[in-house]
Amino acid sequence: MTFEAEQLGDSGTELASLLRELRKRAGLSGDRLAARCNMSQSKVSRIESGKTRPSLVDVEQILRALDAPSSMVAEVAALARLANTEWRNVRQLRRKGLGTRQAELKSLEASSAHIRYFLLSMVTGLLATPEYVRASLAHSPADTSKAVAGKLERQAVLYDVSKQFTFILTEQAVRWPVVSPLSLAEQMDRLSSLTYLPNVRIGVIPIGVPTPRTPLNTFTVYDASLVTIETSAGSLVFRDGRDVQSYLDEFTRYEECAVFDGEARVMLAEWSAGCRS
Repeated sequence: MTFEAEQLGDSGTELASLLRELRKRAGLSGDRLAARCNMSQSKVSRIESGKTRPSLVDVEQILRALDAPSSMVAEVAALARLANTEWRNVRQLRRKGLGTRQAELKSLEASSAHIRYFLLSMVTGLLATPEYVRASLAHSPADTSKAVAGKLERQAVLYDVSKQFTFILTEQAVRWPVVSPLSLAEQMDRLSSLTYLPNVRIGVIPIGVPTPRTPLNTFTVYDASLVTIETSAGSLVFRDGRDVQSYLDEFTRYEECAVFDGEARVMLAEWSAGCRS
């Protein structure tokens, strides 16, 4: 099955229609299919109407219950993976507006209990000083005032103790000169101060520490339900449980390489002093 990147995330309706048609061909009612899959009838109905995006595991259960031929299983599984993966290129993100993007992220953060961030090359907006936020958006040809305000407004979520946040930053991300040396020192001081929040863990992977694999991208994991991956050309969203788990596993391996708490604060203080000198 071949596809273009722009098709990612646009296959949900096609998948729902195909699963509904396969059930009808098998002569099964929604109730009988639900019983065979150990699902509720309402979930089967939502999947077939396109209101619920099924995971690959859901699709495999349904196909087994329908005794679908192997050729059809491969085609539908590929379609399900497309439906659970979304690609947004930079042009699409700009058309939607940077302010809209901040609203989407705020909604994701509000609906998640534990959010994990792996930051390869820059400090994320939740941890950034106002000057760092403005500098990080300076390359954009669009009006960034709403995006700056949105990023700063989102920082309030860090003080919601019903949520947990784990940030892993490489040394390069902390020290990359996005702003002037004095402003970068202030950014490092902010990172250090945020390590005292009871629901926030900030870890740093120093240069020279071996990692189990070479990191290629910044990514964020929302609970165990969704992953966003940032690239220079746009962003990918994975919703399938297997993809999410692979990034959770990768995050855990980086977490084991990072330093936290007092050790991280000592390191940040040394780098901050270096910037000020």
